[in-house]
Amino acid sequence: MANNAQVTRPFLKWAGNKYRLLDKIKLVLPEGRRLIEPFSGAAATFLNTDYRRTWLNDLNVDLINVYRHLSENENDFINFSESFFTPKNNQEKRYYQLREHFNSTQDELEKSALFLYLNRHSYNGLCRYNRKGGFNAPFGRYKKPYFPKQQLEFFAGKTKSLKLTHQSFEKVMLKAKTGDVVYCDPPYVPLTTTANFTQYSYKSFVKEDQERLAELANELSAKGIPVIVSNHDTPFTRKIYAGAKINKFTVPRYISCKGNQRVAAKELLAVF
Repeated sequence: MANNAQVTRPFLKWAGNKYRLLDKIKLVLPEGRRLIEPFSGAAATFLNTDYRRTWLNDLNVDLINVYRHLSENENDFINFSESFFTPKNNQEKRYYQLREHFNSTQDELEKSALFLYLNRHSYNGLCRYNRKGGFNAPFGRYKKPYFPKQQLEFFAGKTKSLKLTHQSFEKVMLKAKTGDVVYCDPPYVPLTTTANFTQYSYKSFVKEDQERLAELANELSAKGIPVIVSNHDTPFTRKIYAGAKINKFTVPRYISCKGNQRVAAKELLAVF
């Protein structure tokens, strides 16, 4: 695996995006034929590594469909998505109309373009769903939302050997083979009882899922398949990652909607 000298930003805003941690992640990523990301998110790791093949998976089907349309029909998808980035559409009433249309349309191409629109126009790029699976992030009130054309083109340029799926992390990890490198960036264990945000898709990631992920990481490691997991550094994660080498560090994080409440959160990389 060759590391890119210049770091490339993902085209999506994303909670927990690993863009700023890539230097730490790439230090522990070993050589391999294929990178597997069971929790792809904004795919910052994929964008900034050069494995021969990559498998991106995520439980959020809207996210995976964006990647699929971009990889299969780059120019048309980029042009169609850009057509939603207009002053008319950057108004609160129009935002909620388009959000409602996103939740009701059966047109996958239109839905994917609207997902990108919502990502760049919603508050803090929040990707949030209600219990019925409806996208419900509020309007962001940005003066001129940025259309990430360069980043979209860069992503599309790396998709020749890319596999995309929408399934559970467990199914993906159980299909890993010798020569694969697995990087897991699950929804983080909460640092506080009020910070339990796990709604990147409309299904939650609970304590038992965290434990099952650690169990699978140990199983794959025993077969000679390296697994790296990102998470908060807590007594719980230290316990479930007991079989791994732990790299710990601090990262500035906002812990509430108030911008002045920022702390240095303790995080770790568990290397199995």
